[in-house]
Amino acid sequence: MTFDDPDMLRWLESARAADLDALDFGVIGIGPDGAVSHYNAWEVEAAGISRDWAMGRDFFNEVGLCMNNFLVAQRFEDEPTLDAFVDYVLTFRMKPTRVTLRLLQHPDSPTRWILIRRV
Repeated sequence: MTFDDPDMLRWLESARAADLDALDFGVIGIGPDGAVSHYNAWEVEAAGISRDWAMGRDFFNEVGLCMNNFLVAQRFEDEPTLDAFVDYVLTFRMKPTRVTLRLLQHPDSPTRWILIRRV
């Protein structure tokens, strides 16, 4: 599976943790309550945040604070159907790092997804 695959959302909904860990980009799943439900191995390594620590925590207020803004968090609130690529700079827990984010959600899916690829 590639970062920009048009069937990504459908694939993510049925992927196992091992499938997510095999990807060469970050994958974060966020449940309806805002808590982290998926956190792949690439993201563990890139962010320096353990999966055990991240799982179940409020993503935008505890894990990914630098994404709690109108470019990322607010888009999930404003757009029930979302498949957007966002050029972004991560700044939390690391030196400023240029990335492309892919934001995915659909009204029929309980999970919001953030994919992260370094530029």
